[in-house]
Amino acid sequence: METTAGPPVCLVTGGNRGIGREVCRRLAARGATVLLTARSPEAAETAAQGITGDVHPVTLDVTNAPGVVRAAEEVRSRFGRLDVLVNNAAITYDTWQRASTADLDVVREAAETNLYGPWRTVQAFLPLLRAGGHGRIVNVSSEAASLTNMGGGTPAYAASKTALNALTRMLAAELRPDAILVNAICPGWVATDLGGPGGRPVPDGAAGIVWAALLPDSGPTGGFFRDGRPLPW
Repeated sequence: METTAGPPVCLVTGGNRGIGREVCRRLAARGATVLLTARSPEAAETAAQGITGDVHPVTLDVTNAPGVVRAAEEVRSRFGRLDVLVNNAAITYDTWQRASTADLDVVREAAETNLYGPWRTVQAFLPLLRAGGHGRIVNVSSEAASLTNMGGGTPAYAASKTALNALTRMLAAELRPDAILVNAICPGWVATDLGGPGGRPVPDGAAGIVWAALLPDSGPTGGFFRDGRPLPW
């Protein structure tokens, strides 16, 4: 990805651990200015200090609408633009539930972070993405959101990520004239706090997200990918 104003400015939600932290590390290693966000300033600061490169901690809780607006204003005043938004923060891989008996309070809570969180974050940061002229929005999704292969498990997680995929398609169509590429990325089953043990290594999951974050202007938009290859919706 090339910009006329220097290295790309990239913000990663949930950047203090797991896949998010590895995405921050890889983007910084590629020379990007990285805005590593976490819900608490202490978590953001600690994680940012552990990564080599131009990494800045930012406090951001995607479920806190006023806080998201404050974070966008902070980025505007400090950097003047945003080139890449990685919506990585997510909760509730509810393997204990089935759709027919799901606790809808759990589903509602998952949607607040996994769907409404990215949605409000895009809305708050969209003026900054437009200002950069080469915007990229990466929505970290899951193959569990694929309608083609969907079963009855993890209903809160799957439904919220399926809705995130729909948002990806809508934003991609709307923002195409602004040269903002919007894609959904499945990192695969990764061994993180959310995914649990036994999954693929974190760097493998992060690689596809970084690929989408740094796409050239001629790259795809409105797609659903894992490891740079299309997945069925």
